[in-house]
Amino acid sequence: MLLGTVLVLLLFGGAGAASAHAALRSTDPEDGTVLKSAPRDITLTFTESVGLLDDSFRVLDPDGKRLKVTDAGHGPGGSETARVTLPAKLAQGTYTVAWRVVSADSHPVSGAFTFSVGKPSPAIVVADTGPTEDPATESLFNMGRYLAYLAAALLIGTAVFLAACRPPEPSRLGRLLWAGWGTLLGSTVFLLVLRAPYESGAGPSAAFSAKAFERTLTTRPGEALLVRLALLLIAYFFVVRLLRLGESRLPRAWQAAGGALAVGLALTWAAAEHASAGIQVPVAMTSAVLHVLAMAVWLGGLAALLLTLHRAPARLPAAVVARFSRLAFASVTVLVGTGVYQSWRGLGSWDAVTGTTYGHLLVLKLLAVTLLLAAARLSRRWTGRLVTVASESQAQAQAQAEAEAGAAAGSGPGAVVPEKVPERVGGPASASDETQARTQAQALAQAETVVREKLPERVGGPASASEPAPATSAPDAPASATSGPDAPAPATSTPVTPGPAAPAYRHGLRRSVLAEVAVGVVVLVLSTVLSGTLPGRAQAEAAEAGPATGGLPAASLTTVPFSVGGATGKVQVTLDPGRTGDNSVQAIVYAADGGLATVPELRLSFTLPAKDIGPIDARLTNKGGYWGTNDLTLPLAGDWRMKATIRVSDVDQISVTKTVRIVG
Repeated sequence: MLLGTVLVLLLFGGAGAASAHAALRSTDPEDGTVLKSAPRDITLTFTESVGLLDDSFRVLDPDGKRLKVTDAGHGPGGSETARVTLPAKLAQGTYTVAWRVVSADSHPVSGAFTFSVGKPSPAIVVADTGPTEDPATESLFNMGRYLAYLAAALLIGTAVFLAACRPPEPSRLGRLLWAGWGTLLGSTVFLLVLRAPYESGAGPSAAFSAKAFERTLTTRPGEALLVRLALLLIAYFFVVRLLRLGESRLPRAWQAAGGALAVGLALTWAAAEHASAGIQVPVAMTSAVLHVLAMAVWLGGLAALLLTLHRAPARLPAAVVARFSRLAFASVTVLVGTGVYQSWRGLGSWDAVTGTTYGHLLVLKLLAVTLLLAAARLSRRWTGRLVTVASESQAQAQAQAEAEAGAAAGSGPGAVVPEKVPERVGGPASASDETQARTQAQALAQAETVVREKLPERVGGPASASEPAPATSAPDAPASATSGPDAPAPATSTPVTPGPAAPAYRHGLRRSVLAEVAVGVVVLVLSTVLSGTLPGRAQAEAAEAGPATGGLPAASLTTVPFSVGGATGKVQVTLDPGRTGDNSVQAIVYAADGGLATVPELRLSFTLPAKDIGPIDARLTNKGGYWGTNDLTLPLAGDWRMKATIRVSDVDQISVTKTVRIVG
């Protein structure tokens, strides 16, 4: 029961669990209103601070021509508002306002609404309101985000593994460390170049615009990416120093420098994503930094441990695995703690678990982390067995080495004879006694050398075939010339091995760590997707904002593509709140080029086959720019079939059916 509770709290606080994505709270003029006189300004108010683009507003007159307006700026309400000033004289008719801003968590949001001066226009002509989202740019940008998260885990996790666990032959992890550094550097440059077209919704070719790139460098996401690049250049020298470390400890000054670099890198994510928006921003950013670091230490360390187990010699010290086991446990503890806070801050309600895409992704991540912790538990078992075997072998080796030391000290021509000891007591030592004492001291020194040479090979296992075997001699044989004329030769011994179970334990550990890494990659991908998904709390705020969201998906958003009579486009249908009972419907028709389109007729009907209910006609009316109604009642929850009938001319029409999930 406790494990289940911990998992729920951990997963609700994943990489993206925070209130984010600005929702449009209100518009002035209000959507769909008919004004007696033309307004001087258009003001949008959002649920959080937003960034403005060069093309944040597009205002189209009744003829579909774009009006010349002032540059977008913030209104009296501060950074949560966006304002633009209209021309002094406006003709009678319906005006369409298309807007696009960047929320404080770096994600662009957009929408459209209409207002009329005098009286509504009889029809809205097809007009270009700008792109909503370019699929190629969005896919490339998301790819860069995935690579950045993965590379950060490899870089930070491998560096911590080398510094804290001190594996033998650290140079074997050099390629993994450099791969993490290089991939993070390349993905950061890639994201910086694509940032401008991602925000504006343009194609990848817009990345070559010098003006757009210059504007990116002045935004908070752009500044965060620049700081990340600078930190990576400094981290180059840390990586070089780390790989030259060998098996010795990293000096404290370098440890502090590495820790500062890791925290700085994590901050570049926290400062430009979900934690930077919403309530309690300082606490949220601290929590996000710890979350990213714990994730990187755990998953990146697993990759380093797997590579070490695969390439390291058979006598890999069990202490290395034990150190990482303690490090992984600490990381999971931090993940749980930060997850508890982020879940409270971002999820909003339990209904969001089953009623939102964000909740569905959390459930998937919960299942993945359950598998990950099961594999981690198995790894800890293998680690415990290895440590036990190593401890027993070390004790046996130490006892045997001490026995050999005693044998080496008591053998040879100059050994102390107990009967002669009383002769030295009470009188000066003779010349022969001094010679005998000197010989004994040399024998003891050589015995200590034997202990130092043989103890390591007994802990890790037998010496390899390439290592020289100790010399064999009779107890009274003379030593080599370098050891003095009377020094005894070391005694012959058989190395003490950990036993036949140790290789099997290492093989079992390697398999469990491999499973951890595989599932960890899935968790990392889901965390990255969550960081770009509208959280439950933000979705609730958007729903509370009502129809003024101007195209922002408040609860249920469905896109219906169509192609008939030479006309191709799509209908974007928003149900608010997307639950049982009364719902408002907004249906916006887009042409193939992304601009608003007009159609003579648009009908929506809803059927619930499981309960044999329907069809229920939505009775849409033309609102001047979109089709809508506030009187759709859906009595039961379930998977409703929404049938959209689009008529583009007197003789051409098409019906398309989509499934819409309505929650209770």
